[in-house]
Amino acid sequence: MGDPTPARERLRGAVPAMRAALRRGRLPGPGGRSRGVPPLAVDLRSDTVARPCAGMRRAIARAAVGDADYGEDPALNELQRQAAGTLGTESALFVPTATMANLIAVICHCQRRGAQLFLGQDTHLHLSEHGGAAQLRVAGVHSQAPPDLPNGTFDLDQLELTICEAHSSQYHMRPELICLENTHISAGGCPSDSQVRGLADRYGLRVHMDGARLMNAAVAQGVEPAQIAQHCDCVTLCFSKVCLCGRGPQGWQGPAQFVAEAWCVRQLLGGGMRQVGVLAAAAHLGLQHTEVMLRRDHNNAQHFVEGIHVLNSPLWSINLAAVKTNIAMVNVQGTWPSPAELCDRLCAISAEVAETGQAVSVLLLPWSAQTVRAVWHRNISAVTLSSQGESLRQWSPHVGARRQQAGGYQTPVATTQVHSPHLFTPDMPLCS
Repeated sequence: MGDPTPARERLRGAVPAMRAALRRGRLPGPGGRSRGVPPLAVDLRSDTVARPCAGMRRAIARAAVGDADYGEDPALNELQRQAAGTLGTESALFVPTATMANLIAVICHCQRRGAQLFLGQDTHLHLSEHGGAAQLRVAGVHSQAPPDLPNGTFDLDQLELTICEAHSSQYHMRPELICLENTHISAGGCPSDSQVRGLADRYGLRVHMDGARLMNAAVAQGVEPAQIAQHCDCVTLCFSKVCLCGRGPQGWQGPAQFVAEAWCVRQLLGGGMRQVGVLAAAAHLGLQHTEVMLRRDHNNAQHFVEGIHVLNSPLWSINLAAVKTNIAMVNVQGTWPSPAELCDRLCAISAEVAETGQAVSVLLLPWSAQTVRAVWHRNISAVTLSSQGESLRQWSPHVGARRQQAGGYQTPVATTQVHSPHLFTPDMPLCS
């Protein structure tokens, strides 16, 4: 991979410079960036922004490929075997996106038009996939989305009551599928439990898991991924690109038949790919190092939220118990700054580093009207907690003064320092 020392030295100098700018007691504005040199972005908006490491790029360049539609791509065939083994089943199918994988699962399980599926109202499948399951020209499935509990799970009593009502009336649509999300991103990355399996079995329903962050759930719970997947009829596993694994649900002769049907639906949706081994080779390498890398991400998230918590600021707060994996939701209190304004200001931080002339920009995502999201991933070795925690600490008196002028309260200055021995690193030696 080459010697990372120069990059680390440059970034080590960025942290104190960023602190110094913040200590000037004002919120830097959009015009505060250094001229001529683009800022170094510490991007915590999502783990989807992660970039392949040097080892992955070499694996891509060397991948043995073939026509995947004919089953002749060696790298893809190996990845599908590896994914199936990881989830404890015999077959898996590579598809281009998690959205397509979820739609394929719905179409395969709900073959009767007008069938009903249950999914949480805050799940990705319900909010962010353009209602593909309900599109008459695609799946024609009716979704019912009961409220999620705070941990992202169903209220099982209410779900059972709804299923019973549907079974007892000839006017109701027939429930056929329950969809889970694990981890549940709107619940701050909480792992899901398996209690819905018993309910599904009692009423003859199938269970699909959107496992975009299933590996995070397994690491957080200290179990093998197959132990989580065993409670589902099919599961998605995401490498940025996705494998869909079947476990031989009701009505299918086994996982192989389910995957064969899923292959046909993938073609229908335009998801067939040819020399896809260039992607599979990188995913294969990533899967080998998953546990170590995700555990590091979870630890970094935990260090960050502990630092926010000890600030004891009335401007922002965080529920420590809710942070289980690599996702942290910071609650922004009051009307100013809003989550969007807070993210804009963090993005605009650009104190010039004297040694390099480079600036630092922290990217977070405004998630809701009162929440900012931060997500750790493989490109953030340790999230520069000193920079981010210090940023929030130094802003408290400025924002409090502005609120006091508007008739609000004065914000006390927190004296606790937030320290971390780690630095942002642009590449991970695990994948060298």
